[in-house]
Amino acid sequence: MIIGLGETCWPKEGKNNEDENKGGFKSKNLEAERRRRKKLSDRHLELRSLMNKATIITDAITYIEELQSTVRDLSDQLYQMDASFKEQTQVKEVTDNNAEEISKNWGLLQTEIQISRLGGAKLWIHIICPKKIGVFTKLMEAFTVVGFELMDTSVTTNKGSLLVTACVEVTHCRVAELDQIKDFLLQNIV
Repeated sequence: MIIGLGETCWPKEGKNNEDENKGGFKSKNLEAERRRRKKLSDRHLELRSLMNKATIITDAITYIEELQSTVRDLSDQLYQMDASFKEQTQVKEVTDNNAEEISKNWGLLQTEIQISRLGGAKLWIHIICPKKIGVFTKLMEAFTVVGFELMDTSVTTNKGSLLVTACVEVTHCRVAELDQIKDFLLQNIV
């Protein structure tokens, strides 16, 4: 038999040929291959989700370790600052405790107050006293009690002494005798 163009050597009629054309015949290998690919795809998705979780956990661990390192660094800095502050406080306590002694060594034996009238209700006050904690606060409270309004004030410390010069105006009461004001200030700041 001679096969011409368009002719095949397979018989056109037959059960196998008809099933293939209709799509009825299926290979057992094809179904097994589909199941295998589906199973492989499912496992691939499961593995991908596990990898994402592992990545998230790894990133979280790294971040926590960085935070712990930052906490250690900040704790060290805080400890150093605290130690430095304690040293400064001890030096200041020694300085404040020795202020009177230092003042005496430089010739300041007691608190000195000078008060002069500038005219009307204005006074100029000059105070030299040993530098102690709270002396300036007591002085400002005494000014308030007497009824002085500060117009100009200068505060200087040197060699354990405190120098305060102030120009004040008497606002709440009449101007008392200068000696009375001086005595009142001496009683309240010493």
